[in-house]
Amino acid sequence: MTVLIGAVAGWLAGLILKGKGMGFLMNAVVGIVGAFVGSYLFTLIGLSMAGGLIGAIITSTAGAVVLLAIVGFLKKSQ
Repeated sequence: MTVLIGAVAGWLAGLILKGKGMGFLMNAVVGIVGAFVGSYLFTLIGLSMAGGLIGAIITSTAGAVVLLAIVGFLKKSQ
């Protein structure tokens, strides 16, 4: 279930940032890492996360968007 949520979150993050699809595996990795990033950031700013499947997808997607934005910024600065 985690891989599926990660794949959905990574795919959604790619759509939000108008990026190209990276394939199921990379979308899943970005989404799973994004879940940790999103959870950390939501806790930092004092937002409580919604529970359940939708909450997990929202948190993972938000984190994945931040992660992809940072990676994109680092690629441009090189």
